[in-house]
Amino acid sequence: MEPVKGGIRYALSVHQDEVEALAALMTYKCALVETPFGGSKGGLCIDPRQWDEHELEQIIRRFAYELIKRDLIHPAQNVPAPDMGTGEREMAWIADQYARMNTTDINAKACVTGKPPHAGGIQGRVEATGRGVQFALREFFRLPEDIAKANLSGGLEGKRIVVQGLGNVGYHAAKFLSEEDGAIITAIIERDGALVKDTGLAVEDVRQWIAKHGGVRGFPEAEFVEDGASVLEKTCDILIPAAMEGVIHRGNAARISAPLIIEAANGPITFGADEILREKGCVIIPDLYANAGGVTVSYFEWVKNLSHIRFGRMQRRAEESRSRLLVEELERLSADRGLGWTLAADFKEKFLTGSDELALVRSGLDDTMRTAYQAMREVWHSRPEVGDLRVAAYIVAIDRVAQTYRSKGL
Repeated sequence: MEPVKGGIRYALSVHQDEVEALAALMTYKCALVETPFGGSKGGLCIDPRQWDEHELEQIIRRFAYELIKRDLIHPAQNVPAPDMGTGEREMAWIADQYARMNTTDINAKACVTGKPPHAGGIQGRVEATGRGVQFALREFFRLPEDIAKANLSGGLEGKRIVVQGLGNVGYHAAKFLSEEDGAIITAIIERDGALVKDTGLAVEDVRQWIAKHGGVRGFPEAEFVEDGASVLEKTCDILIPAAMEGVIHRGNAARISAPLIIEAANGPITFGADEILREKGCVIIPDLYANAGGVTVSYFEWVKNLSHIRFGRMQRRAEESRSRLLVEELERLSADRGLGWTLAADFKEKFLTGSDELALVRSGLDDTMRTAYQAMREVWHSRPEVGDLRVAAYIVAIDRVAQTYRSKGL
């Protein structure tokens, strides 16, 4: 299944077995959310904090050079993306290296995704994985039967959330859930400890503090807990592990109190811990689905690069013109018949604004997350032998991979 898709990570812990496992995971993740990619992964065993910017550029360019000259980075072969320790900057360097080595390829920008918008990227890519976590939870909380399985009730508003890891994914998920859905972020866990505040943490303030001080220690508006891992066991409604693999394991799974866990990171729950949590009745929204927002928006970026046109360019003004005709006709009818009503200014502003690239990307991501969840849910509820969403996700994904193989006569 080509091209293949997956992130490149910088981490001292990275090794071949991990890269192979994550590549396999990407195969099924892409199938689950119906993006036309196979799975891949890349890793460099370095700590990016130990190198300056020029050195990091030399490292990633040489890595890209070795792959490009073997046709292992190519818009139709392998399309990398950011992962832990990498971001827009590194992807821009890879894209530039590819363009230098393939000067006649008009699709050169499609060789990698996660680029900054000015270098061929797409609006909404940086926030995509965190936004996908938000959309996944919204879809879960639309369905009373699923909410009941987690022994919860109501919607997202007021739900107490513990977030482990305030990197790109955890930050955006926490920010959107608290600011747009009314959830309460009661704890944030980072490398140097955790912050706890039952009335709710201001996510943006915590983010700025970490950027300035390198950790959460000393943040003045919350209680600091030295043993951050212990805060995973704090009473809450939703636990979002959004950093490293294996943070929930046999040693602490029995003490996890959250009735609903959504895996924003790859593999944050070990196999042994998964068994313990399921026996307790905990509902787990699996990483295969929950953090697929990144690859979904990467797909949109790849399509944009191949089509050579930004989303919204052709239809936005036509949408605005049609909307304006409707609004003007309603206002004319009100004036002619003396009805005396007017449309609210904020409604007019929203209704008269056509969809730009960011709005279309968010709409496409929302639709993707809803559709994928419904496919998992159908298997989860219709087949008694399927005990949880993780198994349901793999059944859906494997079936779609198999359909692809059959369609190719394999």
